[in-house]
Amino acid sequence: MMSVYKEKTSIILLTVAITSSILFFYHNSVNAQAETEGASDAGSSKLIGAGMAFGLAAAGSGIGLGFVGAAGLAAISDNPKMQSRVFIFVGMVESIAIYGIVMMFIILGQ
Repeated sequence: MMSVYKEKTSIILLTVAITSSILFFYHNSVNAQAETEGASDAGSSKLIGAGMAFGLAAAGSGIGLGFVGAAGLAAISDNPKMQSRVFIFVGMVESIAIYGIVMMFIILGQ
């Protein structure tokens, strides 16, 4: 049980570290570009924001689906009548990825 907690913590910390390093290097490149050209491109910020919106939503949905799927299979093996409820919970977790796609299109549409 403790190894699962450590694994979740390490995944979260790795995701935060990668995201912060990407933002740090992007910020430095934008500042260097702004100093040389005088202005930064807002289109590249939209692309990074859209990619992060979809990527983080998909990653969170995948992690959540792993937990819900494992618990759902255990519930179905105990009581097969729970299958419809498990499918509802799986659909709720998958909707997080759909919200990420919607946000990506909203960001790119502006």
